[in-house]
Amino acid sequence: MYSGYYIGVEPGVNIYVEDINPEGRKTIFFIHGWPANHNLFEYQFDQLPNMGYRCIGMDIRGFGKSDKPWRGYNYDRLADDVRGVVDFLRLQNFTLGGHSVGGAIAIRYMARYNGFGVSNLALFAAAAPSFTKRPDFPYGMSKVDVTKLIAETYNDRPKMLQEFGDMFFFQYLTEPFSDWFFQLGLLAAGWSTAAVAASLRDESLFTDLGTIRVPTLILHGIHDKVCPFPLAVAQNEGIKKSKLVPFEYSGHGLFYDQRDEFNKELAQFIG
Repeated sequence: MYSGYYIGVEPGVNIYVEDINPEGRKTIFFIHGWPANHNLFEYQFDQLPNMGYRCIGMDIRGFGKSDKPWRGYNYDRLADDVRGVVDFLRLQNFTLGGHSVGGAIAIRYMARYNGFGVSNLALFAAAAPSFTKRPDFPYGMSKVDVTKLIAETYNDRPKMLQEFGDMFFFQYLTEPFSDWFFQLGLLAAGWSTAAVAASLRDESLFTDLGTIRVPTLILHGIHDKVCPFPLAVAQNEGIKKSKLVPFEYSGHGLFYDQRDEFNKELAQFIG
């Protein structure tokens, strides 16, 4: 069984959700990264339901098939959207998994809602505790580089997306796959692409990490050029019950670079 539907999270804003294998014994709720949508996890949705899992993938506002309002792209509002989906589907004892900015949103959800309904947290190349370098945190992209990314979004978004795709994966990609990934980014609105990049640049999650009380799996590629590996080390140090698994042959797109290992680690963690 399979279904895709819309969930209203605030007046005039509907979030698109795909619910694969709804009768699965354990639920994994995936939040994708910038600048894509839930289809980023195609190679998880192909396999994990076969192992008995229910897989839920949402398109965050402004991306994929979700509504694209002019406002609402800070971490608090994006976490509120996640809560709207959780409430609508009445999810309990589920695993919350987030990639890149999706990991940041997942962490903010845990802090803002005291981990409501979540039994396990999984972070994949998460953009936390800070996506950008700060005076007391020398890792990540420079704020200048992210500002440049935003300017490129407004100037020539297809070129920006193509260049970003070129640094996303570590393994060899076929041209059709690269084009598929590029098309995912095109489905977003320009303004939401820029607004979420601004949240990545300006927001941080240092205090949020300490609020997480559930078992947490951190999967991170050692060749990640978007969210460098030291971010994963900082997450591991900041989250009490966390386990860090380095992916030796992966960049930012570890869910594809080492998809079999990724699916295996996630399934073993959830049990």
